[in-house]
Amino acid sequence: MERPDVQYPKMVQGMSEDGKLMITIAREEGVDWNPLKDLTAKAYQILSEDFQMPPVKIFLEKNSPVGAGLGGGSADAAFALKMMNELCGLNLSEQQLAAYASRLGSDCAFFIYNRPMIGEGRGEILTEYDLDIMDSYEIQVVTPAGIAVSTKDAYGGIRPHLPEVELRKALSMPVEEWDGILVNDFEETVFAKYPELAAIKKSLYDSGAVYACMSGAGSALFAVYHI
Repeated sequence: MERPDVQYPKMVQGMSEDGKLMITIAREEGVDWNPLKDLTAKAYQILSEDFQMPPVKIFLEKNSPVGAGLGGGSADAAFALKMMNELCGLNLSEQQLAAYASRLGSDCAFFIYNRPMIGEGRGEILTEYDLDIMDSYEIQVVTPAGIAVSTKDAYGGIRPHLPEVELRKALSMPVEEWDGILVNDFEETVFAKYPELAAIKKSLYDSGAVYACMSGAGSALFAVYHI
C-alpha cells in the first residue's frame, strides 16, 4: 500500500540472478515494489520452468492507478505472457496461456481473452458471454485521487452469499434495471471505510448514468450512459 508521505522513485530496475531477465518499471506516482516481484517478471519465471527462454528485457510503464480494482497488474501479466508467447515462438494456445495466467492471480486469465467473460471458481473458470446489449451505451471510469483500497482488507470484510438474481439472468435484463440487482458485494464494507466513494457513485447517477458500480474491490467506479 502506498504511503502519501513517502517519495518513491519514478523508475526502478532489477535483474535476475542468472542475468536472463532485466525489468524496468516507470510510474509517475513512484514505484514502491521490487521490480523482480512484479507479475510481469513472474510471468517470465513461470514460462522459464517449462521452456528454454531467451534473455528478455521488460520495460513497463504503469499508468493505471494502484489499488483501484481495475486489474492493471493482472492485465500487465497477461499481456506479458501473450507477448513472450509470440516473440519467443512458444506457440501456446489461449487456453494454455490462461492456465499459466491463473497461476499468477485469480483474474489474470481473464485478460488473456480480453473480451466479456463470466468468471467462476476463484475467477479462473471463464465462459465467453455476449454483451452486445452494451453497443448503445458508453462507459466512463472514475479513479478517485488519493484512495487506494487494499485488496486484502476488501476481501477480509466481505461475506459471500448467493445473489437474489443469478448473474447471467441479471446481465440479460435491460441495463436500466441493473441497479440493486447487479450488485458488487465489496461496496458495503469499502463504502463504510471510504464514504466519499458512495458519494461519487450517487453523483454518477445524478449526472444521468443508468447504472453505476464500484470496479472490483475498488476504489475506481464506473458508470453506464446512453449514447
